Amino acid sequence: MTVDGSHQPSWVTERAPCPPLSETITLIGLIFETAAGLRRRLAPGLEERIGVGGQAFEILVRLARSPGGALRMSDLATQTGLTPSGLTRAMDRLTAEGLADRQACESDRRGAFAVLTDDGRVRMAEALELHERDITSFLDGLLSDEEEQTLVELLARLRDRVHPGATAGAGCASALDLGCGAEADR
Repeated sequence: MTVDGSHQPSWVTERAPCPPLSETITLIGLIFETAAGLRRRLAPGLEERIGVGGQAFEILVRLARSPGGALRMSDLATQTGLTPSGLTRAMDRLTAEGLADRQACESDRRGAFAVLTDDGRVRMAEALELHERDITSFLDGLLSDEEEQTLVELLARLRDRVHPGATAGAGCASALDLGCGAEADR
């Protein structure tokens, strides 16, 4: 307490108040707070139980949901927002752990694919099952099915605006089956 009995220093009460925050600023603040809170709540469980979390988990999830468990390295970098050198370092770690590998492109030696290994598939199946159980437990009763679907649609639209490359290469047939070069990029 201060000398006059208030709980704030006089310089705080003497200043003009800040203007009220707009709904837009509040919206973005809520999105950031929610994302950070979900990471704090869910990430430690993944890392503790299966040894995969953070950036490595994001890379493995993207490979696991891609046809053939493979993505062009350039598409994976775009999806994750990693620089090529950042992705190379992350892939080096995943390769050392036996969870992912690189496969050269036969028709374009400059191109390479990130590929989920058999061990990576097994580990991701376990991880995704545990992760979904944690998420379901955490969200239980919070949203109706309709609200959840609406939230997914709204967040996907927002994601596409702020990170247009987030799904680069994801809709193609297996890139490894297509070959490389111009055909694989279509």
